[in-house]
Amino acid sequence: MADKTKFHKKSGVHAFDVILYIVFIIICLIVIVPMWKVIVDSFNARGVYQFRLWPKDFTVNGYLTIFTTNKLYRPFLNSVITTVLGTLIGLALATLGGYVLNQYDMPGRNAFSMFLMITMVFSGGMIPEYLVMKQLGLVNSMWILVVKHGMNVYNLVLMKNFFEGIPASLVEAAKIDGCSPMGIFFKIVLPLSKAALASIGLMFAVTIWNDYSTVQIYIQKPDQVNFQYMLRVMVMDGDTPPSPYKNISQETLYYAAIVCAILPFMAAYPFLQKYFVKGVNVGAVKE
Repeated sequence: MADKTKFHKKSGVHAFDVILYIVFIIICLIVIVPMWKVIVDSFNARGVYQFRLWPKDFTVNGYLTIFTTNKLYRPFLNSVITTVLGTLIGLALATLGGYVLNQYDMPGRNAFSMFLMITMVFSGGMIPEYLVMKQLGLVNSMWILVVKHGMNVYNLVLMKNFFEGIPASLVEAAKIDGCSPMGIFFKIVLPLSKAALASIGLMFAVTIWNDYSTVQIYIQKPDQVNFQYMLRVMVMDGDTPPSPYKNISQETLYYAAIVCAILPFMAAYPFLQKYFVKGVNVGAVKE
């Protein structure tokens, strides 16, 4: 009898759990409702202010306008190219740099680590940075997004901390078997770092994709801007490109552009979720 009473106490729903569920539902509604309104209005031919569960005048012409109008298609393509290349380069530099800094017998390791740490605290300033980018020929070029974000010391430190958590016995066993340092990196370290690669790769991708200020400061050519910059111009300045479809409103094009801006990560996150959840605390726990 005592065991049954104990079981019911454990399996019962407490008031605190109910409060947590209510708070969780409220937060979900706060996040989902505005997003759902944007998605619905992007398929609605006429812009409306009230909330609708389904579009009244269904149309996909807003999306067709974005992918067929050069003024919108080119910035979207620029964002895709710079995000993919910048993420790949950033991951390559972060993983290689973190692996090198994790070699305790490397001469000058502490001095080089300190040099990198200083850059996280002190910056040369906007004008010196602009002059450097100008000397490199990156002004008025979308490749500045790739180069500027390709090296991120914070992400490098995260990778270094993650590599420190890999059991040293695996590395020593590989050395005994005659594996070279780069062989250990590609055959041992990287396969064990999927969670860290997914987390840090997502950080790189989101940073590059959403970068608006760099484009505003360094790029003046219309064919070199990214999609976020063009989206801001459309919404804030009302500079909407003419649509070949006369049956859609300006608001429909706004919302379709917003959905296109967030769609790549909405599509990629479900595939990266299991790695991202494991890697959110990259380097935070040491055994």
